[in-house]
Amino acid sequence: MTAQPEAGIAELRRDIDSGETTAVEVTAQYLARIDRMDARVNAVMEINPEATAIAQALDKERVAGKPVGPLHGIPVMIKDNIDTADRMMTTAGSIALEGNRAQKDAAVAARLRAAGAVILGKTNLSEWANFRSSRSSSGWSSRGGQTRNPYALDRSPGGSSSGSAVAVAANFCTVAVGTETDGSIVSPAAMNGVVGIKPTVGLVSRSGIIPVSHSQDTAGPMARSVADAALVLGALAGSDPEDPATVDADCCRAEDYTSYLDKGGLRDARIGAIPDLAGMHEGIAKVFAHNLTAIREAGAQVVDGICVTTPEVVRAQELQVMTSEFKACLNRYLAALPPGPGPHNLEALIAFNEENRARVMPYYPQDLFEKSQATAGLEDPAYQSARETCLRLIRTESIDKAMNEHQLDALVVPTTCAPWLIDWVNGDNRFGSSAYLAAISGYPSITVPAGYLFGLPVGLSFIARAYQEPALIRFAYAFEQATQIRVPPGFAETAKL
Repeated sequence: MTAQPEAGIAELRRDIDSGETTAVEVTAQYLARIDRMDARVNAVMEINPEATAIAQALDKERVAGKPVGPLHGIPVMIKDNIDTADRMMTTAGSIALEGNRAQKDAAVAARLRAAGAVILGKTNLSEWANFRSSRSSSGWSSRGGQTRNPYALDRSPGGSSSGSAVAVAANFCTVAVGTETDGSIVSPAAMNGVVGIKPTVGLVSRSGIIPVSHSQDTAGPMARSVADAALVLGALAGSDPEDPATVDADCCRAEDYTSYLDKGGLRDARIGAIPDLAGMHEGIAKVFAHNLTAIREAGAQVVDGICVTTPEVVRAQELQVMTSEFKACLNRYLAALPPGPGPHNLEALIAFNEENRARVMPYYPQDLFEKSQATAGLEDPAYQSARETCLRLIRTESIDKAMNEHQLDALVVPTTCAPWLIDWVNGDNRFGSSAYLAAISGYPSITVPAGYLFGLPVGLSFIARAYQEPALIRFAYAFEQATQIRVPPGFAETAKL
């Protein structure tokens, strides 16, 4: 049996449950598509050599009548900064960590397995989650090369979870998991025409994930529908004793995020619309205006002209926070690796990159590594002041203030710009992003397909306060169902200019 094109979790589960297909057959179909199509977009870093065996074991469990999880037999791809205790490597896209095979699953990988998922493989990413250079090309790594946008192959796939977004958009898996520090889930999701949920920091464990920032990092689902993203979020969310930030996750998580999939979910909601951020393209503004009309027609009251701190005002403080935390967090992760030839701290990693410059840094340097190494630690007043300033400007004086003053249920804003041309000389060419709002505050956001600009995907983000994922899922699902905007990628050589 051949699964329907772009089949979602519900369709695949129905067919597997009825015996019309098996986990092995579904896994084989995805592996065949990857083999046939991935050379065009380079989304997949590594196929799990145990994928078929996992699917076989899941099929046997079903035949034996054992309880099945919500993702039983569903193929999932995960980003190559997430530890898996199997034959796959975890490298953050860097040849410096080639050969690094984790001794223990990351918490999110363990939760996926417990839910019955088939971990199909690992996806390419911006090397070190896009935190090596200020002039990087999103989706490029020294181990994996350049990932490309399936809507126009000469265009960027967006932020660091690029391979996960492209794998979902190109139908190489049913769903995927990405990670975000500032935009790395929502930006590639928007630019590849899929749904991405950036959860509240602390709802999903980060243990076993190569870190950037303990105050902003989170993992989250990427899918072709809000329904699939909501189901995967339920599988991922929960407390983990190895990640202190998740202490409240079990009491704050929803029992079932899919119960908030309500076509009338925007009715009587108060949604605050944030105007143009950082000079976004006029085409994005036109798409956003159409989106606001759709939101109003779905029954919401839209409050226009919500003002927030712009990214330029907070950029320097956020960089101070991220460089300070990166040094501390990465040193802790690298120090815990088994003895071997690889670097065990940031200083050694910088030296490795210099010694292997031709392979690691053929296009752009490691200035963010060097800035991080020069920081003075988490007790440094400069770091602590920067973090306090970030929270005040973005959480207290922007999101909280707007939602309190206007009695809002959520904010809505264009996610980011349209995909730019891949440029290994100058790096990314961004024209505005709203991801910093949820990233710095630690609040949740969800991006959904919102339209197209010259055939290139544009996303719309709903943002709310901590642990308000149920409301965001309700609003995003209602918008998705009312608009039905998403179309599959065509793998065009260039944009439709």
